[in-house]
This record gives sequence, C-alpha cells and structure tokens, in this order.
Amino acid sequence: MRAHIVWDWNGTLLHDIDAVVAASNAAFAEVGLAPLSVERYRELYCIPIPLFYERMLGRAPTAEEWERMDGVFHLAYTAHSAGCTLTEGAELLLERWEAAGRSQSILSMYGHEELVPLVRGFGIERRFVRVDGRVGPSGGGKAEHMVRHLAALGGAVAPARTVVIGDAADDALAARAVGARAVLYTGGSHTRRNLAAAGVPVVDSLAEAVALAEELVQGA
Repeated sequence: MRAHIVWDWNGTLLHDIDAVVAASNAAFAEVGLAPLSVERYRELYCIPIPLFYERMLGRAPTAEEWERMDGVFHLAYTAHSAGCTLTEGAELLLERWEAAGRSQSILSMYGHEELVPLVRGFGIERRFVRVDGRVGPSGGGKAEHMVRHLAALGGAVAPARTVVIGDAADDALAARAVGARAVLYTGGSHTRRNLAAAGVPVVDSLAEAVALAEELVQGA
C-alpha cells in the first residue's frame, strides 16, 4: 500500500486564521460578545463549534442564536477569506509527495460545494485522489466524516500507512477513529499547548509535518 496523507484544508493547506477570527468576531457581535484577538481565539477555540460558542456565552446557545451566529460566520468568512493564500511551501510539498509515488486527499469540514472550487482555483486539485468537504449541517466533529472518506477511497489506502495532517485536536480524533496516525500543525486554530493535549506530534510548519509523516509510515 502506498503511503497516504489526508490533509485538512482550513488552517492547514489554506492559511486563513485571520479570516476565521474575523468571521467569528462577526458572529460574536450578533449576541453582544466582545471580539477576540487571534491569540485569545486559539486559547479558547474547541470543537464542536456549539461547544465553543457555549464557552464564549457561558451557556449553551439557543437554537435561534446558533442559527444566527452560524449564518453570520459563513457570510463573513466568505468575505474575509477572498484574499487568503495557501500556506507557505504547501504547493511544493504536495508536488513532491505525489512525485514520490504516494497519494493524498483532502477532508475538510468546510462545505463541499464551496471547497471544491477553491481547491480547483488554486490549481492543486490534480494532486489529490479525492477532495471531500462537509455535506450537511455545520457544527459537528470530523471522525464520522473520516470513516466515510477512507471508505470512499476503497482498498487503495491502508489506515496504518495513512497520516492525517491538520491544525485541530479534532483531526487527531478523526485519525484515531480509523486507525491512522496524525500530525498537528500550529499555524491554525489552536495553541501548541492545546494541540499537545491530543497526544500526537505537533509541528510548526507543513514541511515538518510531511517529514514526520514519512517517518511514521515507514515503520508501518
């Protein structure tokens, strides 16, 4: 079986933390909450998103509040993310991984209909054997989506030779759900301290993440 990477999109391949925080602050304003800095956002952020909002509000959001905040977030994110770029070095890393005869895919909790044109627009779609975004309501965890993602790849990918690279503890949980490894990257939504609590390797660059992925699959 070829070594395989499942890439996260937001905060990992796409450098969009500023857009995410700006959109979150727009959602917070809907319910009278003060804005957060990027540093404070990373300290408080957690998944699933309703739990993050509960942490901010000091109580669970009502159904109406959740719907309103979620809607505002997505509208604001679309506006703020227009100028976002791929994370530094990402294109070359994707090219080299593919050239070495390995495979890779994307699994994101960003809406599928929005994700696919974005990936295509950056000219990198051809590097992936599959690109999956979220289908259905937002706000849930990633594990069940990871199970479906690997199942859709069929027998071409072995979990033991698969590494998930993402920026959130949820990526580590999703990897664990399918028997894959995980490497977490500090350039996205969590602090290093919060990522370390997931019990998997934590790195500060995608180059380090790919190098570590190579080491992990060699021993599998």
